[in-house]
Amino acid sequence: MQLSSRVLSVSESVTLKLNEKITKMSSSGRHVYNMTAGQLPFKPSPEFIHSLERQLNFLKSYQYSPNAGFEQLREKLIAKTEQKRNVKFPQGEFDCVVSNGSKQSIFNVLGAVIDEGDEVVVLTPYWVSYPEMIKIWGGVASVVNSRTFDNYTPPLEEIEKAINSKTKAIIVNSPNNPAGIHYPDEWMKGFAKIIKKFPELLVISDELYSEISYFDPSPTYFYQHDPELLSQTIIVDGISKTFACTGLRVGHCIGPRNIMEAVSKLQSQTSSAPNSLTQRALIDFDFDLLQHFFDPVKQQLRTCAQIVREKFRDHGMAYSWYQTTSAFYCLLDFSRMPFFENYAIEDSEDKSEHIVQDILEQTGVALVPGAAFGHPNSARMSMTLEVAPFEEAMERLVAFMAVKSS
Repeated sequence: MQLSSRVLSVSESVTLKLNEKITKMSSSGRHVYNMTAGQLPFKPSPEFIHSLERQLNFLKSYQYSPNAGFEQLREKLIAKTEQKRNVKFPQGEFDCVVSNGSKQSIFNVLGAVIDEGDEVVVLTPYWVSYPEMIKIWGGVASVVNSRTFDNYTPPLEEIEKAINSKTKAIIVNSPNNPAGIHYPDEWMKGFAKIIKKFPELLVISDELYSEISYFDPSPTYFYQHDPELLSQTIIVDGISKTFACTGLRVGHCIGPRNIMEAVSKLQSQTSSAPNSLTQRALIDFDFDLLQHFFDPVKQQLRTCAQIVREKFRDHGMAYSWYQTTSAFYCLLDFSRMPFFENYAIEDSEDKSEHIVQDILEQTGVALVPGAAFGHPNSARMSMTLEVAPFEEAMERLVAFMAVKSS
């Protein structure tokens, strides 16, 4: 049977293919430093686990919740967002929809606003699913590039140039996956001024890593500089990273009521609401208990970031290094490193998948090719390994990247 053109046009996840190879190498007895993970390697806080346990005894924990999520939880998420961002949503004009992870939230929002041929501006490096989601809904991704030596912060003037009569939305991901940075407050202020010029433009603000910032200053957002822009904004967040609960699949979006109603309608015909058990545990849980939950994690990330800097410096590659500040990734730009000469580049073809395979086979370090993030000849490196194996992996990796062809 002929498959749909929609499915045929969607790219396969490169991380799945890579994980197959990692599994084979590990099962054959080869030690692999797996630096591909998009999750933290530890359980949620004990208090949240206890909150889940308490809800196990109630019938409602096993039954449907309202399609948009329990109202008590939605109100709580709106209130916590107002508190964290120091903003106030206009009473009665905004709502929240709880979904099966922030990924579904973004997918639903795009489905609610995109018509065939509409453009959505995405900023490199972008999360791998943005362009594919846009494509599935019949939209076109309009890409604005950033550069390594600008700490992967896209130029505001290029963003403004990319906006035209076909532009329906723009996705901003700060803190950023895969770059491990958040956009500076001055950038957010300038971005707010641009968005103010386009009152019909929707901004999808993907803030999933907002609590994982380990160097000051902390992340800020454009709508904090001009709260009127909230009427053009969808805030996307979830518990995957901030609660260390990637497997529980609870995310949410907050935005103008008419868009949230459309998101809820779309969700009602696909997955319905996420699991009631986790929602009820979140209602019961005191979010303020997470205030110090990430302190040890942030300390480890600071240590790992220092190791990255030192290894690049020790191998004479300080010019190839940049300071990560948030999330738990680093995007390695191979094109700025000595070993890149070993790959005869006779055209503009991306070599990142080939290079990542070579690195895995020759050093045992597993990375994610960067082309899928919109940045060719690069790779995403996760910094979630414990410090000792992370330092071993970095030594192997940087030693490999420092060698020029003879």
